[in-house]
Amino acid sequence: MCAQTDPEAFFPEKGGSTREAKKVCLTCEVRDECLESALMNDERFGIWGGLSERERRKLKKRAV
Repeated sequence: MCAQTDPEAFFPEKGGSTREAKKVCLTCEVRDECLESALMNDERFGIWGGLSERERRKLKKRAV
């Protein structure tokens, strides 16, 4: 599904809305795998697995 979505939605400008990207992620069949990959590869930008950079950082801190 994300392949058919404008990539800009997943990499919004600082302070921009992440709503569109997260909406796409909600229905994605590989959301968990996407998030896991982003966490393992320390992706610092964009929406991955339905989470923003800040949300992934918080998730990682809780896991430690």
